[in-house]
Amino acid sequence: MTDTAQRFFVSYAGPDRVWAEWVGWQLKQAGHQVELDRWDWRTGDDFVQKMNVALTRADGVVALFSKSYFAAGRWTQEEWSSTVAMRGRLIPVTIEPLAEDDIPALLAGRLRTDLHGLDETAATATLVEAVHGPVPPDGPVAFPSAALAESDAESDSQRPRLPSSVGLPKVWNVRRRNPDFFGRDSEMVQLRAGLLHGRQAVVQALHGMGGIGKTQLALEYAHRFASQYDLVWWVDAEQADQLPVRYTELADRLGIAKSDAGTEANARALLQHLRTQCNWLLILDNAEQPDQIEPWLPEGPGHVLITSRDPDWHGIAHQSDLDVFTRADSLAYFQARTPGVTTDQADLLAQDLGDLPLALAQAAGVLRSGMTLDRYRQLLTTNTARLLQESDVRDYPAPLAATVNIAVSRLVDDGHPDATALLRLGSFLGPEPIPTAWLEIARPRLATIPSDPDDPMWLRNALQPLSRFGLARIDVNAFQIHRLTQAILRTQTSPALVAAIRGDVNAVLAAVEPGDPQSPTAWPSWASLTAHFTTPHVSTAVIDRPELRPTLLKIIYFLLCSGQPRAAHALSTALHQTWSIDVGLDHPDVLTCAQHLGHASASLGDYAEAHSLIENTFARRRHVLGEDHPDTLQSANNLANTLGDLGKYAEARQMQEDALARRRRVLGEDHPDTLQSAGNLANTLSGLGKYAEARQMQEDVLARRRRVLGEDHPDTLTSTGNLASILSSLGQHAEARQMQEDTLARHRRVLGEDHPDTLTSTGNLASTLSGLGRHAEARQIQEDTLARRRRILGEDHPDTLSSANGLASILGGLG
Repeated sequence: MTDTAQRFFVSYAGPDRVWAEWVGWQLKQAGHQVELDRWDWRTGDDFVQKMNVALTRADGVVALFSKSYFAAGRWTQEEWSSTVAMRGRLIPVTIEPLAEDDIPALLAGRLRTDLHGLDETAATATLVEAVHGPVPPDGPVAFPSAALAESDAESDSQRPRLPSSVGLPKVWNVRRRNPDFFGRDSEMVQLRAGLLHGRQAVVQALHGMGGIGKTQLALEYAHRFASQYDLVWWVDAEQADQLPVRYTELADRLGIAKSDAGTEANARALLQHLRTQCNWLLILDNAEQPDQIEPWLPEGPGHVLITSRDPDWHGIAHQSDLDVFTRADSLAYFQARTPGVTTDQADLLAQDLGDLPLALAQAAGVLRSGMTLDRYRQLLTTNTARLLQESDVRDYPAPLAATVNIAVSRLVDDGHPDATALLRLGSFLGPEPIPTAWLEIARPRLATIPSDPDDPMWLRNALQPLSRFGLARIDVNAFQIHRLTQAILRTQTSPALVAAIRGDVNAVLAAVEPGDPQSPTAWPSWASLTAHFTTPHVSTAVIDRPELRPTLLKIIYFLLCSGQPRAAHALSTALHQTWSIDVGLDHPDVLTCAQHLGHASASLGDYAEAHSLIENTFARRRHVLGEDHPDTLQSANNLANTLGDLGKYAEARQMQEDALARRRRVLGEDHPDTLQSAGNLANTLSGLGKYAEARQMQEDVLARRRRVLGEDHPDTLTSTGNLASILSSLGQHAEARQMQEDTLARHRRVLGEDHPDTLTSTGNLASTLSGLGRHAEARQIQEDTLARRRRILGEDHPDTLSSANGLASILGGLG
């Protein structure tokens, strides 16, 4: 052993966490500093940055070689390859038998140390030798005692054991391991960390909806960390009054049960026994009655793991909310079980199934039996409940449809009419979170909720049972029902009740007022509302509802303002087609929809289609509303803009001057619409090369917008950017640069990195920097802008082509 302390980074795959803990502990006992991600890195840290720093400052990287370590898609590849590339010290330690072709060729020739198959004493010595190098003993080596001193028992309960030092615990009743278990690395880490927290009995409750994999995660934990326990006992805790019986079975296994004592006395004896023991794990599976479970929770230096649908374990246990698979885990899980399915196909199905593990497992079973994926997805839409009854998944007790139906039956049998009605109402909304404020506002108009509309506690009383039975996820301000639970419930609702529920859905959606669609502060609320309106089963039901037209038009405008022209184009196209048939092309709502459709076409770079749509809308509005109506003037403004987009600056100028004069007369000098016309006219003058005139007008517009709208309003930022471009055209690059940098910073903060207006700012700044001769800096900015525009707008969008042309000019400047 060396006298010099070193810093080591432990590189391992998620399934080998127990090995990493043991290795880290041993290195610390040897006097070294150890960096282990789950010991030292906090939630929210930048994983890549932390890893790079750790690898850079480590004196050595201890890599725990296993089949999982070399599995595709793990960060371990970056860790060992970076160490090799930097010529750092890599210390390979194998923790399970590996064939030569399991190890990458770059590492195949490196000497490795095997820890698997050794007892703990030998493994410790082997690890120390691998880290320090071989050191001969200075004198006789004493035979190590296997027994711990009594005073060390408590510390032993906290010390990780060598994973291979023992097999399964002597006291063990856990069923076989699920060979198809996949993913959940971060959840396993969180669960392990939670159970290791504290020196006395730690109770961890893992809760979530049915089919999400709570039992499977608990089962995998038991097997993965079996070597860290002397006793692991699985208890079916669904019926709390049966716990004494289950505990008596364990007491009998331990030899402490008395045949003449009752089950309760033996159960109490077991709890007393566990208080004096270390290294035990009790798993209470499917526990649904926290108040009745609490008196039977053991104390002492051991672990209790509870799985439950009920999230209300406050004051009883540390809680972990198990969510659906990440999309990456869904794809990997599904493709491993259905060879030949492409990533794109798997992604579509995972989206349809809401990444629910049980649903993915059922789908894989059906597809392996011969059904095509396209047919499965079609049936999932038309025969959801029937399809989700099919299951050959051995590790789940019931298919998803049955799981949902059992939970709903319990809800009804327990006497929760409001909760049942709210569940069905929520099933006809979208699968995204439903803000509870929507329901509070709409409550007086909800016909299907049976309770008193004036009861201030109705919503709380309705939501609690949904949470307890795992039928909805309840957050502070919203609740959410999984899309498959929704689909099953919709198919089981009678036509008469469907009509009533859809009436309530319309009442809820019509009652929502998120605010100004142009204001970025209101965008999160608009995004939430839009997600529900655009869900297929909702959109088909609301598209022809007259009372919802104003909200739908505002949604399109929100999509345009927030930089989502494709979504705006799709929605406005569908609405325009339906409404034109229902109420005619000259109806004000249809004309507004056509206006938005033209705006969306222009934002997508299709200026010809935009011009045709807007010109037709302008003509109809002049005929129906008159020359000076604000809507007519908005069409005039938009038509002039499309003429400018088409390079017809003279025509655009003439129309903008007329629209500006009318808006000044009708709306006033400082009205936002008047300032819109003035700003657009300034842009057209700039396009005509009249920079001095354009500058004067744009400066006036900017001053007014700052006063009327504020510094950070999107329209104000547009004026600032346009003025900076005019200054650059006048050769005042330094002043333009300063203004553009400020505008870009504000755009990023207010609108985000990828908003089209932000990308316009970055492109303009790159051009100005190029004009200042700072080509290298300009190149970096323009390359990023081009990449983002390609991703967001597409290869052929005029703005994308403008960025490509700008980058080409910069490259030319660089020679």
